[in-house]
Amino acid sequence: MKIFGTNDVNPRALAGQRIAIIGYGSQGRAHALNLKDSGHDVIVGLRKGGASWARAASDGLAVAPVAEAAADADLIAMLVPDMAQETVFAEEIAPHLTAGKTLLFAHGFSIVYRRIVPPREIDVVMIAPKAPGDLVRREYERGRGVPCLMAVHQDASGEAQARALAYAHGIGGTQAGVIETNFREETETDLFGEQAVLCGGVSELVTKGFETLVEAGYQPEVAYFECLHELKLIVDLMQEGGLAKMLKFVSETAKYGDFVSGPRVIDEHVKARMREVLDDIRSGEFARDWILENQAGRPRYHAMLERDLSHPIEEVGAALRARMGWLDPKHNQKQETDDPATQAAE
Repeated sequence: MKIFGTNDVNPRALAGQRIAIIGYGSQGRAHALNLKDSGHDVIVGLRKGGASWARAASDGLAVAPVAEAAADADLIAMLVPDMAQETVFAEEIAPHLTAGKTLLFAHGFSIVYRRIVPPREIDVVMIAPKAPGDLVRREYERGRGVPCLMAVHQDASGEAQARALAYAHGIGGTQAGVIETNFREETETDLFGEQAVLCGGVSELVTKGFETLVEAGYQPEVAYFECLHELKLIVDLMQEGGLAKMLKFVSETAKYGDFVSGPRVIDEHVKARMREVLDDIRSGEFARDWILENQAGRPRYHAMLERDLSHPIEEVGAALRARMGWLDPKHNQKQETDDPATQAAE
């Protein structure tokens, strides 16, 4: 593993270059604002007249239609959703990719599964912050940053890595460290993590635990607290200090239950299913399925989404969360304002 920091940045790598941020979602907004505040020449490429256009303009950023932004830029950052990238690239960006330009991604899906095949005469790189865009922005404002992954797919100029690292520095990534990887590793591990652990694995573990307790006759509200609400406490401890910190702060009874019962639930059969998930990702089977699902209008996707949103745990949770004032977004915003670290950054 190689980790780059601020001392590894060539400040001249993007000097005099205009950066076009294509898309203004969570990551797009954070990248654009951080880069602008770092002194870079930034323009945001969007569909004219949309809500994102108005928001970017109100944030003080230059905004233009995607094709115009791409034509004027030296580095083009593709920060629109994966399934939109192929069309946006083909219709509005590809015609303006002249030799010497840089095409940057925050996720490698379109390159790895060849939804986008860039011309050989440009640099193709990736900077992938390992945090949601809102946190990328907040940490930058505090004078810190979040870790990023960096990869080079094409180095036509001989300066691709230097340009990528300068971009990472501009969004605050070098403050926390930029880890060298490649497009395939980032894409396959990211998809696996989402499917087997972070989203698919966790949500299924939570709902199956809830169902087990309710079917055994326990109150749904009590089951909700034990299987969903308290999960954040454990995840926070693990994020802050790994398994060691979690084991330090839970009870001896909880630790013993972890040791003897955890492997009974998440056993070798589960690990075998995880390998199948990884095989589908590495072979391209998942990508093909997701692409076809989009082309069909996402019928299965919407049905499965509705299934999850109509699960009894959602109704129980909504009623209980309404009683927890500290979960109200307005309360969180006040807490953020009262945070000394935030005040210092302001």
